[in-house]
Amino acid sequence: MRIFSIGSLNIDYFYSMSHFVRAGETLSSAKLDILPGGKGLNQAVALIRAGAQVVPCGLIGEDGEMLLSVLDTVGAKNSRIEKRDMPSGHAIIQVDPAGQNGIIVFHGANFAYDEAYFRKVLADAAEGDAVLLQNEINDVGLCMNIAKEKGMRVVFNPSPFDDNIFDLPLERVDLFVCNEIEGAALTGKTDPEEILAALNEKYPDADALLTLGGAGAVYRDKTGIYRHGVFEVDVVDTTGAGDTFTGFFLAAMNESGDPAGALRTASAASAIVVSRIGAALSIPAAEEVKEFLQ
Repeated sequence: MRIFSIGSLNIDYFYSMSHFVRAGETLSSAKLDILPGGKGLNQAVALIRAGAQVVPCGLIGEDGEMLLSVLDTVGAKNSRIEKRDMPSGHAIIQVDPAGQNGIIVFHGANFAYDEAYFRKVLADAAEGDAVLLQNEINDVGLCMNIAKEKGMRVVFNPSPFDDNIFDLPLERVDLFVCNEIEGAALTGKTDPEEILAALNEKYPDADALLTLGGAGAVYRDKTGIYRHGVFEVDVVDTTGAGDTFTGFFLAAMNESGDPAGALRTASAASAIVVSRIGAALSIPAAEEVKEFLQ
């Protein structure tokens, strides 16, 4: 199965702060790091590093060469990234001493998608291939419908969450990948078990992967419910942890079909990521994750 990763590519500006800036406050940053990011890029890199067959897709501006270089560095093949005459998406990220972050996002080229682009990059997709989508690009619903026309599996990470998500054809989704906040917003429930039950009731044909921060993750499909805790590490920066989890989980499930093993592998990969600063460049290779688990 090939996974077509269609999502945002951002230039991330990381500011190391004593605390998040409050209204009316001016603070100096102790450090600035300019790094590649965006949920689409992060998840594509995670899939590649995990060993999956990935087709990275996305839109950048003329300022986005560093984003292309990341994909080259990790050995991306069959990349379908295109440039548009506008700035690339970017994010301003505050990071506090505890490793928590606050993020402001500018869409840029990430909101320049259209039907022609989706049909072009999915032209050779086959039945049984998958498309991985998030909510950081425009016309997500259109892409879901085109993917389903081709018999593809639709994996949807409703992040960042907004009310427009309920306008999407969510009945097209085969796998929801949510954190507990997104799961609660989708279902109106707060308890993880109730979130999974509500998702199953509303979308009976879809599986669900729910990440729970320090409480680990839980996955539900037709065969049952599977859980895994977190690996204890020193947290430096949580940016990209969820995207890494998503990529490694999908790659492991594609390889083995074992939910318990996939959760364990994804948990290890995300633990490594939070011990480093940055997103895409901090994602480990599959061999490093295996050594971590050993």
